[in-house]
Amino acid sequence: MCYRALAVLVCVSAFAGNGVPFQKEIPKDERIKQALNRFTFGPRPGDAEHVQSMGLKKWIDWQLHPSRIAENPVLEAKLNGLGSLSMSSREIAQNYPAGRMAARELAAAKLLRAIYSNRQLEEVLTDFWFNHFNVYLEKGADRYLVTAYERDAIRPHVLGKFRDLLEATAKSPAMLFYLDNWQSVGDAMERGRPARRGLNENYGRELLELHTLGVDGGYTQKDVTEVARCFTGWTIRQPRLGGEFVFNGRAHDRGEKRVLGVKILAGGGIEDGEKVLDLVARQPATAHFISRKLAMRFVADDPPAVLVGRMAQTFLKSDGDLRAVLKTMIDSKEFWSVGAYRTKMKSPLEFVASAVRSMNGDVDEALALNNQVAQMGEPLFRKQEPTGYSNSGTEWMNSAGLVARMNFALSLANNHVPGVKVATDAGAGITLGAPEFQRH
Repeated sequence: MCYRALAVLVCVSAFAGNGVPFQKEIPKDERIKQALNRFTFGPRPGDAEHVQSMGLKKWIDWQLHPSRIAENPVLEAKLNGLGSLSMSSREIAQNYPAGRMAARELAAAKLLRAIYSNRQLEEVLTDFWFNHFNVYLEKGADRYLVTAYERDAIRPHVLGKFRDLLEATAKSPAMLFYLDNWQSVGDAMERGRPARRGLNENYGRELLELHTLGVDGGYTQKDVTEVARCFTGWTIRQPRLGGEFVFNGRAHDRGEKRVLGVKILAGGGIEDGEKVLDLVARQPATAHFISRKLAMRFVADDPPAVLVGRMAQTFLKSDGDLRAVLKTMIDSKEFWSVGAYRTKMKSPLEFVASAVRSMNGDVDEALALNNQVAQMGEPLFRKQEPTGYSNSGTEWMNSAGLVARMNFALSLANNHVPGVKVATDAGAGITLGAPEFQRH
């Protein structure tokens, strides 16, 4: 059985799924599988029956409004043992001086939420948006700052307005430290004396290229420089002690700026950066870029342009209402098409979480699962580049990653993953490499 299952795993992994039509809809009895595979980290035993009894439309609306969903008490009990999750960055710096244990608890919480949470779409979106606004945990003070970043800047806004999410990340100490904006100063005096540091364009560049407009969004290098000038003075009070965001007017460039053709008058302060956020959050290029990334995550690696266009229109009409944009996608024929069904390769996080969920695994210690995800190529919170982990399934199709998946599947089915216990008779459900585990 094992050899046959491993052969299935390799064959499924090699399936590209390209060229399948987006006009032909999947049968109605397959829609629940499509919803569970895209809006959760994989179905658990009984989930399909639960959705059917509730009604698919009602279940989707339920997931789109996570505040209406009672959380899983099992998850809450497991998270209660991870003390750093509820701490401020300053408290983490005081109680976890090396930052290692806090990082370990943060990764454990991500896995536990993916496996146990009843608010599955919220967890999927929190992962998506963290990667979109990626911060590298291993960079200095970010060991203390990333916990609050995910909890306070990302999670509360994943189904809200994009502009609010954008500002929350822009003012996050984790982002300011990661992209060095906390050290960026203009030609102004710093603390009453000439500034020793200069303008840093890292955040300005990533704001335009990765966070909003996209690489082909119509901005120039001059725009990058002008944006960077607008964000001078956006800094952190004592970052290595877990300090908070602060605006330092003395480090701010108060001269006139021009961003994307729009003049920002001289003499401004923190509002210069806020005006930039207003401007870029509402650009058509941003609407298209964000909509395409969401469609890549939930529909296909190369989503239909007509679907992206409709989602972008909703983005603009709703002032960046992310729930409305997702609703447009969900209501589309493309989402429920043959071209979108089981054509996306799962990321390592999705693969591991879905396997454990499918077997009703009980996780006492998430360290081994975290190590498995890292071995497959996705060390949690440790993507050094600002791009974050890719939404394209083809990024995960490599020999080392596939071997790691096979080894994990075998270990899990045989109860050989430390800290995780599964029912041995559930092993048949995983088939070690069934399509449900590689593709979704």
